[in-house]
Amino acid sequence: MIQTPYLLFLGDAPDMLAAKVAIGIRDWRPDHAVGQFRLPGCGADLGLADMDLAQARAAGAKTLVIGVANRGGVISKEWKKVLVTALEEGFDLAAGLHNLLRDEPDLVAVAQATGRTLHDVRVPEVKYPIADGKPRTGKRCLAVGTDCSVGKMYTAMAMEREMRTRGMKATFRATGQTGILITGDGVPLDAVIADFMAGSIEWLTPDNDPDHWDLIEGQGSLFHVSYSGVTLALIHGGQPDALILCHEPTRTHMRGLPDYQPPSLQTLMDTALPLARIANSACQVVGVSVNTQHMPEDDARAYLEKVEADMNLPATDPYRFGAAKLAEALAAI
Repeated sequence: MIQTPYLLFLGDAPDMLAAKVAIGIRDWRPDHAVGQFRLPGCGADLGLADMDLAQARAAGAKTLVIGVANRGGVISKEWKKVLVTALEEGFDLAAGLHNLLRDEPDLVAVAQATGRTLHDVRVPEVKYPIADGKPRTGKRCLAVGTDCSVGKMYTAMAMEREMRTRGMKATFRATGQTGILITGDGVPLDAVIADFMAGSIEWLTPDNDPDHWDLIEGQGSLFHVSYSGVTLALIHGGQPDALILCHEPTRTHMRGLPDYQPPSLQTLMDTALPLARIANSACQVVGVSVNTQHMPEDDARAYLEKVEADMNLPATDPYRFGAAKLAEALAAI
């Protein structure tokens, strides 16, 4: 188990989106977040206390968590100096990068010498099956997005909290590094061998009570040429009974792809629903989650009203305005 609390390492993250791992921990497990460590030029700020390693240790931090999800998931030379020093000063390290901590000889050597632990949460530790597409008992909901980093995880977690408050049976199912660091369990889907991705989601969402909902954390986007494969594996392996469409309306282009424009919500629905019905013919789109963090409140509410009118679906920002509409939509199925 990863020891808590954490010092969240933001490194030289260029913006807040690049620090989404740390943001998720801050928002959903604030008691685990002692402070933040930023390098010069860092463009992200969690609003936590800026600490050096000595200050964080004095505040009780036990693990330095790399809270950055950069393109390619790499450990830079600038980061390496901090990581080595952290091990020497008594911290364990945790990361969900594609560039594994355990593949860095200098980190391994220092960890062994100091008795510290390297946690790579993006390493599959289960021998997942190949998907067979057989129906499973229980119900499943999947968040699908017009782009990456539009709030799919936040949507599922907000829905779980709301549904449990209402006495509904609901479980958030993590499929990425942030969700796994928050909940301590899940499937690091984008690190699973391609042939087993859909099967890993079947494994993650097994037979359950007829009235139990698995709320599956979405990944990527069907319209993102870099990451569409992981989205399709979720759609087919999850066999969702319900889809939640997720959107961030202030984007001018796809995340990391300046030559690609985000699709409309209608295009997302028209594309995702037929694909979902391959594995579950009864699947339906039940609501829309809009990430309005960059919009004034009045503009956000007006936008949500327009989405509801245009799509004929309940729409909300589940983190800002609550997930009641989405919970009610699932309760009606």
